Amino acid sequence: MAPGPPPPSWSSIPKKFELAIICSVRIVDFFQQAALQAFMFYQLASFRPSASESEISFQVGVLQGVFTAAQIFTSVAWGRIADNPAWGRKKVILVSLAGQGISCVGVAFSRSFAAAVVWRTLGGAVNATVGGARTALSEKTEKRYHSRTFLLLPLAWNVANIFGPPIGGLMSDPVQYHPRWFGENSTFGGKNGVAWMKAFPYAPPSLFCALVLFADAALVFFGLEETLVSCQGRRDRGFEMGATIQQLFSKFVLRRSGYTRLDQQDAIADTPQQDDAELQTSTPLTQIVKQELQRPQTPPKPAPIGPVPFKRALTRNVFLVMSTVAALDFQLGGFTALWTMFLSTDRRDPKNDPKPQLPFKFSGGIGFQPSVVGLAMSVLGVVGIICQLTLYPRMNARFGLLRSTTYSLFFFPIAYTIAPYLSLLASSSNNQFLLWTGIIFVALVVISARTFAVPGIVLLTNNASPGPEVLGTIHGLGAAVSSAFRTIGPIVAGHWYSNGLERGIVGEAWWLLAVGALLGCIPVFWVKDGR
Repeated sequence: MAPGPPPPSWSSIPKKFELAIICSVRIVDFFQQAALQAFMFYQLASFRPSASESEISFQVGVLQGVFTAAQIFTSVAWGRIADNPAWGRKKVILVSLAGQGISCVGVAFSRSFAAAVVWRTLGGAVNATVGGARTALSEKTEKRYHSRTFLLLPLAWNVANIFGPPIGGLMSDPVQYHPRWFGENSTFGGKNGVAWMKAFPYAPPSLFCALVLFADAALVFFGLEETLVSCQGRRDRGFEMGATIQQLFSKFVLRRSGYTRLDQQDAIADTPQQDDAELQTSTPLTQIVKQELQRPQTPPKPAPIGPVPFKRALTRNVFLVMSTVAALDFQLGGFTALWTMFLSTDRRDPKNDPKPQLPFKFSGGIGFQPSVVGLAMSVLGVVGIICQLTLYPRMNARFGLLRSTTYSLFFFPIAYTIAPYLSLLASSSNNQFLLWTGIIFVALVVISARTFAVPGIVLLTNNASPGPEVLGTIHGLGAAVSSAFRTIGPIVAGHWYSNGLERGIVGEAWWLLAVGALLGCIPVFWVKDGR
């Protein structure tokens, strides 16, 4: 059997500028979340300096939880709105970006924990970038390019986590940490310093996030064309203005620099117009073919003018895909929480616990400092980006979407089963090379599995839609399910981990998570790649 065609290259994908705009929507969303994590603990502590660290940690968890919890209740509704011809994808994305920008401004000038909760809840409620970006990306490119283009959205998470936390930390409390610029007798502060930065020391990073969100909303307004089929053909003043700006830029900037832009329409206009039936072919046209060419073409059916009932989207295959989404996001959320706690937990003390009862009863963690953990994870994040751009498209083309996604799910329980035994290396060996080899191995297994599972599940969700008129609803439903189980996963995993430490079994939470990951592999055997 002849080998199948190779996967399309990145250079062959059309509409790269609009695809970059869609990707930027997810980058700025992840960016504001990542930046907030760098300084939110200290901002909450500034609200009430007498609060204990455990209380502040709880408040940080609440702020993260209300953001995702709000999406659970609004994601499906935003999906339905995005499918409505009166709105479409573009308006929903614009409202989402602008709403999150307003939320960041509110958090910046909050004076209490309650006020911050209200503004973060608002930000989560209007956050429809997940479903909106996925839907727009699906409709902007043909299906044969999806194995490449759908990698852009998971990559946005990695990119945002590289830049978000450093910028958030650098801009926090500038009067204290950058007194030469913003403090008393400084460049920008004058004699008494910048007054509003003294009153709201953690406002600058939130305001910067708001500025980034508003700027991206402007980019979407001017540069992105509506992708909803029933909205196409309508006048889009924002896109028209963007095209005018682009033409002016080409005229006054590029041409003055000695460059000329080859316009596609001009190239088509210079080509002699000739009907396909008049072109010479190696085989003469038969009478039947000529009759088919001369037969008048049937006009395409008009797109639906109204929303489709929600029950049409709830097919058996959609239910199975959503079950797989729930299991995957539950374990990914649980792994993130367990991995952070496990690397930070003190190592087993041989004096207090000299005889671990292998293979299951032993305690202790790795005992790393947060800076060391962050450095290691940032390096592995870069490796994940490289895998997504190079390895995934080739393996997906070789094994197919469904098989590559199914195989990847079975690597998660392997990593979860091995992970707790790293504590034995940390407590019984001074060989840092051996310990780091084990840590990197576990992390690479999870990252490799995630590289195939996350884009694969997104593609299966997209392909499971019964029709384009409910595509936004399907992605909204997927975003709601994802938010729900990413909220539940860390809570349950933290409860398991706490109980395991009390019983002297640090691996209890890991092995329970491995069992959950195995159970999550069951629905994918009945999932179909398509409707």
